[in-house]
Amino acid sequence: MTRVEEFQELRPLLFSIAYRLLGSVSEAEDAVQETWLRYEAAPTPPASAKAFLSAVVTRISIDVLRSARARREEYVGPWFPEPLLTDPYQDPERSAELADSLSMAALLLLERLSPLERAVFVLREVFGFEYPEIASAVGRSEAACRQLVVRARRHLDAGRPRFETDRKERDELAGRFLDAFRDGDVDGLREFLAADVQMVGDGGGKAPQWADRFIGAENVARVLAALVPLFARIGAKVEPHQINGQPGAIFRDRDGKVLNTWALDILDGQIQTIRTVNNPDKLGHMGPVADAWAALREANQARRPTD
Repeated sequence: MTRVEEFQELRPLLFSIAYRLLGSVSEAEDAVQETWLRYEAAPTPPASAKAFLSAVVTRISIDVLRSARARREEYVGPWFPEPLLTDPYQDPERSAELADSLSMAALLLLERLSPLERAVFVLREVFGFEYPEIASAVGRSEAACRQLVVRARRHLDAGRPRFETDRKERDELAGRFLDAFRDGDVDGLREFLAADVQMVGDGGGKAPQWADRFIGAENVARVLAALVPLFARIGAKVEPHQINGQPGAIFRDRDGKVLNTWALDILDGQIQTIRTVNNPDKLGHMGPVADAWAALREANQARRPTD
């Protein structure tokens, strides 16, 4: 097998590692590309392409994450990962770990860790790497890596997200909720919301954003009720889609351009959290992005006096 073939075979794994470390589709793709350049430039083939490439993409991602953390401290409003529609890496033996680690709630929890803790935790707990491989990847002893995993678990255990275990029921509930929104059934929407539901938005200061966070079923229901006519006036379409492995939707304008995404956390038959990503910088990998400010102006201009 040639280097190109080896790399292409491992590319899904490399992207999945980088995305879980960085929470950014674009930065993960850049990290994978840089990994290829270093692999191509290596004078002799490594004994294990998987071990070599995984180590390289991990080191690159750690460096990027260290600089990204400073930028995120200056971010306007809540910061969410870039929405991921499909995880390119699949491993039947670790399907539960891969799915649980992909949700926005899980990725936000990983933000509590240092870059090194995050890398060691992801390699061990999500992808099942052995400690000698992890130690080589991050340049620490095996004993140190074991301590980092223990420390990371301690940081994360209390906040581990819980989701509806029955994926079919969860997806069906999300579908009914989105149908109610599409139909403008405000009373129907309220029935799906947990009493302490939260609706949180990431606009990054670059898209219309009424507030960073709404809490409580009545408050969230009022926001949804206000959004229904706005979307209707601009001919927006609701496209149900998995977002980071959880039920959600892509909202598009009448021309098919992406307005935003919603990701839904569902537990005990109710929606616990709605996370919206409106920042256009985080939507470009899904296709052409709509001008949300122009869409809002259009909606306001089309507003009837009786609305």
